[in-house]
Amino acid sequence: MAFTRATGKHRARSRMSRRSASVAGAATLAATGVISTLATSPALAADTGVAAARPTGLTQALVINDSLAGTIDAQADAQRRAAAEVRAKAAAKAEAARKAEARAQELRAEKERAARAAERERLNAFQLPIAGSYITTGYRAGGSLWSSGSHSGVDFRAASGTSVVAVGAGTVVEAGWGGSYGNNIVLRMSDGTYTQYGHLSSIGVAVGQSVTPGQPIGVSGATGNVTGPHLHFEARTGPDYGSDIDPVAYLRAHGVNV
Repeated sequence: MAFTRATGKHRARSRMSRRSASVAGAATLAATGVISTLATSPALAADTGVAAARPTGLTQALVINDSLAGTIDAQADAQRRAAAEVRAKAAAKAEAARKAEARAQELRAEKERAARAAERERLNAFQLPIAGSYITTGYRAGGSLWSSGSHSGVDFRAASGTSVVAVGAGTVVEAGWGGSYGNNIVLRMSDGTYTQYGHLSSIGVAVGQSVTPGQPIGVSGATGNVTGPHLHFEARTGPDYGSDIDPVAYLRAHGVNV
């Protein structure tokens, strides 16, 4: 079979055309970033005759990444500062609460101390055995009315039925009939001394009972060796007859105006 060729000349592309195509291809590679890799080699760049590649955008990406990292760090710092402020406020609140509780405890302790002091003062306070009364017969007064020849205490004016109170804090060591004293009560006082209350019409306490200043212990009357109703009061160093001391001086020494 015979082959025929169309008329006209089929010529290879000219040298100028091939070079134009090469340049166009290089431009395309440069646009895609490939030529930049090749251009890093001086020999290849020289062979191809292509200029240095244009920026690829890598530097811009690094700048963006650095900016993002900076933003994240700033946010982390802000969160740390906020957390530190929360902790600081919590610590300050706890410290304030601790101080408030310490102050409250201090105030309670002061109140308790004041109450104890007031109670001690009350218990150490003395008063007249009959409120508003006065002495009708003094200590050591002489006469045939007393078997010893003198008065071992003082007599306070008191109508029958008048309330008789403890002159101070103490404990009842005698409560009952006392011979010439009639119905009588003897108290051992908190300071170790003793007081006696005689000629009572009735007794309101029992042996072993504790009493406080001003507490009613009996009612005045005219029992025992008497000429009329009154209260016989004695101060003693011991519980028994014969240990008497001056009751007026005793009461005054304890702050009582007699």
